[in-house]
Amino acid sequence: MEHILTTGSSALSTSTRSRTSVVLGFALAASLLAGCAANNPQDPLRPYNRAMFTINRNVDKVVLKPVATGYKNVVPTPMRRGVTNFFGNLGDVWSMANDFAQGHVVEGLNGFMRIGVNTVFGLFGVLDISTEMGLYKQPNDFGLTLARYGVGSGPYFVIPLLGPSTIRDTAGVGVGIYYAPFNYTTNDVAVRNGASVLQLVNARANLLSTTDLLEQIALDPYIFTRDAYLQQRKAQVKAVRSEGVLSPGPMDEGGDYSNGGESASSDAAPDSGVLPPATASQAAQKARLPASRPDAAASAARP
Repeated sequence: MEHILTTGSSALSTSTRSRTSVVLGFALAASLLAGCAANNPQDPLRPYNRAMFTINRNVDKVVLKPVATGYKNVVPTPMRRGVTNFFGNLGDVWSMANDFAQGHVVEGLNGFMRIGVNTVFGLFGVLDISTEMGLYKQPNDFGLTLARYGVGSGPYFVIPLLGPSTIRDTAGVGVGIYYAPFNYTTNDVAVRNGASVLQLVNARANLLSTTDLLEQIALDPYIFTRDAYLQQRKAQVKAVRSEGVLSPGPMDEGGDYSNGGESASSDAAPDSGVLPPATASQAAQKARLPASRPDAAASAARP
């Protein structure tokens, strides 16, 4: 009997040690991956970026997320979809301009047709009739236009209140804010500012489930967001330098698009070790704060 107990105890101890070794191995591998990601050469401004990332998250946690949650609970889904479509139609104007600036005539004409159909037959874009016709949205911005003509990305940079970017894309955001179509639709500052607030809150409401998931899966939200954003932008730059930004497909119920737009390229930026590269790229597209879109803060840019 003692022999049996001794043998069983020894086997249990061996099994426990084996499981412990496996857990420690995974923990060590995760820490090594995180360490490699933390030393990303595209992030020489990491002390500043981490501090600003934390400030942005706190502002979102204290102000924007609660407001967006209340908005989502009160406003029915069809109305929120209409708001998303309306501002998306305005955003298509800027995307179309960048398509033509990049020399992508087919994508530019696609945008022109989308805007015309949705504006005339979709009640100024409240109804997205173009997508039902197969004229899918072609997201584009001035940062990608700069990249199209050889401007390097520069270091990773977190914009105060606006989210992840690079030095090149920060310049693109500034140009996008100044030339956003809504700046030229009305001279009433109160209307423009109110529309900007509505767009921001509506966009944040569409992202609530995505950002909640990000909080659960990311070992280090800063590293995950940084690496996924850089990877996504590298894939987008590769697309605009060849065949244009890829269509993201039809919109789903949450106001997002079905296939995430761009797939990850084989030479993408280092991954954080949290998700496979392609998944990380798609998550970054949805996880960025809505204010990081050039047209989100546009109406407040002009006096």
